[in-house]
Amino acid sequence: MDWTEIIAEVNSKDIETAGNIANMTVPYGIYIEDYSALEQEVLEIAHIDMIDEELLAQDRTKGKVHIYISPEDNPNEAISFLKERFNAENIEYKIYSNDCDVEACLENWRKYFKPVKIGEKLLIRPIWRDDYEKDGRIILNLEPGLAFGTGTHETTRLCLQALEKYIKKDCTMLDVGCGSGILSVAGLLLGAKSAVGIDIDELAVKASVENAKLNDVSEKYTGIHGNLADKVEGCFDVITANIVADAIIMLSADIEKHMNENTVYIMSGIIDSRVDDVLTALPDTLEVIEQYEEKNWLCLVAMLKK
Repeated sequence: MDWTEIIAEVNSKDIETAGNIANMTVPYGIYIEDYSALEQEVLEIAHIDMIDEELLAQDRTKGKVHIYISPEDNPNEAISFLKERFNAENIEYKIYSNDCDVEACLENWRKYFKPVKIGEKLLIRPIWRDDYEKDGRIILNLEPGLAFGTGTHETTRLCLQALEKYIKKDCTMLDVGCGSGILSVAGLLLGAKSAVGIDIDELAVKASVENAKLNDVSEKYTGIHGNLADKVEGCFDVITANIVADAIIMLSADIEKHMNENTVYIMSGIIDSRVDDVLTALPDTLEVIEQYEEKNWLCLVAMLKK
């Protein structure tokens, strides 16, 4: 089936902010074209000064954010969201769209996804890459498919760093908005005895189950198709929610029913302009005990007040 490709063209100075905004529209990642520092980046990566003429002809003053919308979703909703947030940030933009073949999009993206070290213990390995050094790390084999969560985005990395600290042997875990299952699988590999992942996207749930199998932890993992935690019962020792700020606000209203006195509640996917909204929405019985930050993204760790 054909997907819709949405392209937002902005000034190069706004490309990072535009990319952060675009990441809120879809759960499976974006692609950014930015040629503003082309020569410098080519020299640093490839150590050559010869660049294809087609690349040299690109407009250095502009950047493009590519977003891919599945056939089941309405691209007009994503376009409306982009326009609203770009206007709020005073970003000049042009938005246009066309249909694209998802397999071609995926194949192009796979070329650039390489093994990545996270924190002190983990190495995320795309299953099609064998060029990595283990260096004593826990290997998390990943086939994200179309689900969000590869470890390359700041929000996921921040969550993984928090999990390294807060996952204890034989703890239980709930992963809200599980995406590819990367957080659930990481938790299990780090020592959790069980993990439940829930996502509104059926493709994401399927990907998470497959990734649990790839890492030999499928017997400890349960994937659920649902909205936030509406199909989940019981309490958990660690809860992760790597979702957008508005969804975290909705989840936090009832999160206490899934918490015991020592539960760690890890919230990520929060852009800095929304952190106050999330903090204000937290129940009075919760307190933030730690905060992780990278670029414009924050990850908050909360517990029940003693």
